Amino acid sequence: MSQLAWQKSSFSEGGADTCVEMALDPTGAAHLRESAAPAATVRAGCAAVRCFVQVVKAGAFDGP
Repeated sequence: MSQLAWQKSSFSEGGADTCVEMALDPTGAAHLRESAAPAATVRAGCAAVRCFVQVVKAGAFDGP
């Protein structure tokens, strides 16, 4: 996984180590990780990631 070009979320605090990072592999699959635990990654298809981002933006995970 070290060959992946990881990008942090644009909503991350500068210098913070608790950020969501994403990278695409040569097959086009998306890899997600928490920058505080970079060894733990999740691999998903781009369509699944797009769906997840839409659900998050819609507020599905907002607190009560």
